Amino acid sequence: MAKYIAKRSALAVATLIAIILLLFLLLELMPGSPFNIDKVPFDTRAMIMEHYGLDRPVMERFAKYLANMLKGDFGISYSLSKKTPITALLAIRLPVSIRLGVQAVLLGTIFGLALGMAAAIWHGKAMDTIATVVSVLGVSLPSYVFALTLSYFAGFRFQLAPMLYQASSPIYSSVLPTISLSMFTIATVARFTRTELLEILGSDYMLFAESKGISGAALFFRHALRNALIPIITVLAPLIVALMTGSLVVERIFSIPGIGSLLVSAIQANDYNVIIALSFIYSAMYIFIMLVLDILYGIIDPRIRITKEGE
Repeated sequence: MAKYIAKRSALAVATLIAIILLLFLLLELMPGSPFNIDKVPFDTRAMIMEHYGLDRPVMERFAKYLANMLKGDFGISYSLSKKTPITALLAIRLPVSIRLGVQAVLLGTIFGLALGMAAAIWHGKAMDTIATVVSVLGVSLPSYVFALTLSYFAGFRFQLAPMLYQASSPIYSSVLPTISLSMFTIATVARFTRTELLEILGSDYMLFAESKGISGAALFFRHALRNALIPIITVLAPLIVALMTGSLVVERIFSIPGIGSLLVSAIQANDYNVIIALSFIYSAMYIFIMLVLDILYGIIDPRIRITKEGE
């Protein structure tokens, strides 16, 4: 298992380097510049590009950026917040998006598992119908629909929670956006949990476990739910990254200073350093979570661990 983790970690590092290089090449081909200097004299334009080192060859700039990034330096913002270090921008916005994402993931996973388990246990009854309706609505309706609905009823009409995000009260003021973001996760996890549990509960494997005298909670949690977790964890991976990296529309509705809106603004302004830094964070989080999931597979199902050790 240790050898497998080391190989995957090395592959992850190589993948991140390739992603950064690809971003450099793509941004090089983009029209315009981050300084809006199309109408200034050529000499002035050349001085500006030279000052920021943008007149150097791409590979030279890439090597320099990579070396600085390893030191924790992502450069400065060219246009969004001129000469402000990218790390300063991330220090303000990234924790907000991560905290909101973690809250949404935890809420969505817990309620999704509970709803899916209830639907499988009481299959064909009222609880199963409720779970199906929630799953269909959660998957079909965008998160901003839930955000607007909660903002009006829970925030404005009944004043159960703040309508806008407040830095002085980050947990309480993020209740409504957390629920809005978690609805898709609740629906997805509930649907997969119900489907997997129904298949496992009706399998010969469960009949064999019952014939050995295993019953009740031990049968359900140790044998049925444990085997159902692998596909559920797999589908959670992209959801976790999506939630932790922010949702632009939900951030706008609740005035949340997250990195979702920062990325869109950086793309519109051709702020190369901000785009690369945020893209790197997205990629690093996704690769890291996939690595963690691979390790969890081996913990949940020993057969997977044995196979990986054999490889």
